[in-house]
Parts: sequence; C-alpha cells; structure tokens
Amino acid sequence: MSHPVKPLVTLADLDKLDIRCGTITALNDVPRSDKVVQLSVDFGDFERTIVCGIKQERADLQALVGLQALFVVNLAPKKICGVLSEGMMFDIGYADGLLPAALAQPEFPVPNGVRAG
Repeated sequence: MSHPVKPLVTLADLDKLDIRCGTITALNDVPRSDKVVQLSVDFGDFERTIVCGIKQERADLQALVGLQALFVVNLAPKKICGVLSEGMMFDIGYADGLLPAALAQPEFPVPNGVRAG
C-alpha cells in the first residue's frame, strides 16, 4: 500500500486538533442509513454523540461498547442521516480499504478525556 504523503502541516496546524481518548458507552443503529451508526462516548467531563460509517465493517458492532479509542472532539457539529455528530473517531486502515478498520486505541486504559499529543 503505497500512497503519497500529504502536504506538510505546521505544529500550529496540528495544535488546532483536540484529540482525546474516550470510552464508547453505547452504540445505536441509524435506521435511515446502511453505513452509519451512532456512538455515545464518555470523555470524563463530557459526553458526545459521534456518528461513524462503520455499520458494514463488523459482524458484532456491540463488541465496541466498553472500548477506549481516540476521537477528534473539536470538529464543527454536523448532521449525518438526521443525527448530530459532535466529533470523529480515528480508525486505522479504512482509507486504504482495510476492513474492518482498526480502532486507534491507547496501549493501556487511560482516564477518559485524556488528550493525545
């Protein structure tokens, strides 16, 4: 899988992203879509709803409940299939066609809300 490296960014660009670890507390179907599901994610001091296009990636989506993963929490909210999404989950491999894509996870459990970087 050889893909060109994207254009350079500065540390200031990277600093704009608020990447945090959170625990997926619930996963709900989005009935009007064959691609997306709705995650409820605990970030310690706050909770967010995050819509992800992973519905067809795994046989048992509910197995994700209770797992920690990395999320961008400062994206502008956006309605996806009628559900307001308040962030983005990082997954590894989806852009390269790897299915299921792997969750970007901490090496060991960390407090919800801890920042990456």
